[in-house]
Amino acid sequence: MTRSQLEHLIRAAGTIADDDDIVVIGSQAILGQFPRAPEEFLVSREADLYPRNHPDRADLIDGSIGEASPFERAYGYYAHGVGPETAILPDGWQTRLIPIAGPNTRSVRGWCLEVHDLAIAKLAAGREKDLDFAAALARHRMVNPETLRERLAATGLDPALRPLLAARLSRFFDPPPLPVR
Repeated sequence: MTRSQLEHLIRAAGTIADDDDIVVIGSQAILGQFPRAPEEFLVSREADLYPRNHPDRADLIDGSIGEASPFERAYGYYAHGVGPETAILPDGWQTRLIPIAGPNTRSVRGWCLEVHDLAIAKLAAGREKDLDFAAALARHRMVNPETLRERLAATGLDPALRPLLAARLSRFFDPPPLPVR
């Protein structure tokens, strides 16, 4: 998905939900902070989003411009209406949202997760595609490991999950030990 396609989805979702603020919490949120993200971040055809002021209207978005909708058939991409509880995020994430607004979104503002918050959400989700996404963020040096560790500490997680997420984070940033001779 390209930035202009995401802007199209934001505009359409805002119209459908009658909400001028749409929050993008899935992988395509990367396009808020990095409009020209590396190609490997642009492969998804869906954007996970919800109306900021009316999250209960996410189903309207899903039904109107979601997967297998006439919208997807016409444009080749779609919105997945989700709720704010979909992602596990660090405290304060709402204050760090990256705005998208302009002619392509008309009067609707898109609010995308900041890249470190997005990385924490991906590490917490833990699916293979999410871990691949987090690894790509590290490989492209789009995130700072110390900031990620700070955000992880500020994430309301079950204490039993903290070591697992810390290990996932270390896998991407800590150098492997040197072989013993």
